[in-house]
Amino acid sequence: MDNQPYNPLHGITLKTLVTELVEYYGFEQLGQAINIRCFTHNPSIKSSLTFLRKTPWAREKVEAFYIKNKHKVHQS
Repeated sequence: MDNQPYNPLHGITLKTLVTELVEYYGFEQLGQAINIRCFTHNPSIKSSLTFLRKTPWAREKVEAFYIKNKHKVHQS
């Protein structure tokens, strides 16, 4: 059984993570916080997910940002 009780992202899909960040911050503010082209140039959820699934370093940045700011995103 693949049990990850200490993984803060366990059970959260990349789509959920990105959607929550975009809903809270918007693409403009998200692009300022995480300087990744998928958030700064013609952004969309779909194109961002495609890029992040193919680019491990970028996905790691987004996941770290989400973990750091999760309390803000879930307050609203």
